[in-house]
Amino acid sequence: MINAPTIILVGPMGAGKTTIGRLLSQQLDREFFDSDRVIEENAGADIPWIFEKEGEEGFRRRETQTLEAMLSEEQLPIVLATGGGIVMMEENREMLKQQPLVVYLFASVAQQLQRTSKSNNRPLLKQGDPKETLTRLFAIRDPLYREVASVIVETDSRHPKTVANKVMDAIKKHLATEV
Repeated sequence: MINAPTIILVGPMGAGKTTIGRLLSQQLDREFFDSDRVIEENAGADIPWIFEKEGEEGFRRRETQTLEAMLSEEQLPIVLATGGGIVMMEENREMLKQQPLVVYLFASVAQQLQRTSKSNNRPLLKQGDPKETLTRLFAIRDPLYREVASVIVETDSRHPKTVANKVMDAIKKHLATEV
């Protein structure tokens, strides 16, 4: 068991943030939150509905409010999986950069395409060609994920438990260099 601060997972859709987050929270015996689920619970509606009614801008505002609330909760430390677009708002990147442990779960566009192909809960993949969309989003967001990350872990073609173990190893190394 390691004594880690709050662990925040960032990365593109399909990187495995929710799955890996749950595994890490079990290993560390701490509470897990998925910011998208928290947004849905607070809104009383799913993300596609929020996008339809409020647009991406409205959703991003909700995302910022949720991130702020999650990072100021009394139940810290937690494991928090964020939505793929959390890094699009500078305000969010600034909050993330102030956190001691942000893990970028890196997934290639091919891996993202494979993992998101059966999901109906991804509004940004509903317009146009999903591969084109994922490629465009990756080009914009990859540098932003890297900007906020303390640790980067590759997820392609790896079993979730293997990725979770790699994340734990990376966190231990990171914390050892911080001392």
